[in-house]
Amino acid sequence: MTIYSLFIRDKDNKTAFLPKALNILIAVALFMLFFLFSYRRLGMEFDFSFLWSFRYRLAQGFVATVELSLASLVVSLFIGFLSALANNSRILVISYFSKVYVQFFRGTPLIMQVYLFFYIIGTAWGVENRFLAGVLILSIFEGAYISEIIRGGLESIERTQLEAARAIGLKSGQTMRLVVLPQIIKRTLPSLAGQFASIIKDSSLLSLISVIELTQTIREISASNFAIFESYIFLGLLYLTLTFPISMYTRYLESRYSYEN
Repeated sequence: MTIYSLFIRDKDNKTAFLPKALNILIAVALFMLFFLFSYRRLGMEFDFSFLWSFRYRLAQGFVATVELSLASLVVSLFIGFLSALANNSRILVISYFSKVYVQFFRGTPLIMQVYLFFYIIGTAWGVENRFLAGVLILSIFEGAYISEIIRGGLESIERTQLEAARAIGLKSGQTMRLVVLPQIIKRTLPSLAGQFASIIKDSSLLSLISVIELTQTIREISASNFAIFESYIFLGLLYLTLTFPISMYTRYLESRYSYEN
């Protein structure tokens, strides 16, 4: 292996493990050096020692973020699947309700939806549990994106497959279970995995309504000791530990199923 091969991709667009690992380390080092240099130009020093005294609160916030994200993923999958089916409904009011839902929630910022649904709709309907409210708000928002992912999967299935299923005597439910769903799962799984990473990051906005998750925990800690930069840098690293494995798994799924799409 030559020095040239360590830094230049071959003609087949493939990269061996050693060059990949080396260049990732160099890229990370360059990024960190630039950030540290910028920070030092301000004449400031990092001090993360205070975080140890808050380790139990940080662990609780970390677990709460995972629980919040997992619950929102399950509910948003259910909402997204129903919305995708409703989008293709022959009943016009159902179809257009789905379209309006998707366009509204994809076209407006989550921060507006958090305030709107918690302080107006949540208050009107007596939703006092902030964790539950956070799950509902995040699920409805993410469900609009998942709806489009599933709708794209549905539309990618050739009509000839549905006709062949009917020709061999399969009913609608059997066609959905045996023909449609297995293909939708394979074709949408990479995008759904990537959407889970978005759910984790978007959950940070629920701190606006004082849901005690990771971001809210960091906000309370930084308010008590004024170590704002160190607190939020550590917050970013914690979110990265959650989203980075998902991103890697998403790439793996994309490479595995790309030939089938």
